[in-house]
Amino acid sequence: MNEINAAARKGEIAKNRIIEAAYLLFIQQGYHKTSMRQIVERCGITMGGIYNHFENKEAIWQAVLIQKHPYHEIVPLMLSVESDTIAGFVRQTASRMVNELSKRKDLLNLMFIELVEFDGRHIRALFDVILPEIMKISNVINSKTGNLRPIPPPVLARTFFGLFISYYITEILIPDELRHFAGENALENFITIYLYGILDSAQGSPE
Repeated sequence: MNEINAAARKGEIAKNRIIEAAYLLFIQQGYHKTSMRQIVERCGITMGGIYNHFENKEAIWQAVLIQKHPYHEIVPLMLSVESDTIAGFVRQTASRMVNELSKRKDLLNLMFIELVEFDGRHIRALFDVILPEIMKISNVINSKTGNLRPIPPPVLARTFFGLFISYYITEILIPDELRHFAGENALENFITIYLYGILDSAQGSPE
């Protein structure tokens, strides 16, 4: 049994070395410009050893996409927030999420490789992995006090992550000379829009 466990650990270590080496190469030069030979040289594992763990280079990419997705860091941070109200929870989780995303300068490259070089065909596999984790956030929100509308949990999670990931992306892409138009409290404005919308409640509902 110990020998089996040791072999499994050794295999997992080798697999992670392959993923890490491929990840660095993909980020630096893109998927199609990265060869299997380069991955071999980077990770120090033979070609045969790599094929023991992955069927082909695309399987390595899918493993990179899933393993390097920031949900691994973000979800535990968000679940550790202590707040009794929905508004307090959203404010704290949004801030933690954006702060963690700001550390991941590679994330935009990962997203563009998947969208441009693969037309997003691995997103379903990624979604299947992260959906249970994302749903934990929706369940926590539903457990807080506050006047929450009857929104399906998957929609609640999708809008939350969609809005604040868009904040992260636009923060990277917006030119410095235009940044002042967003004001000093751009994230706070995003949070307010998520919680209360863009219409002034004092004006009533639109017809």
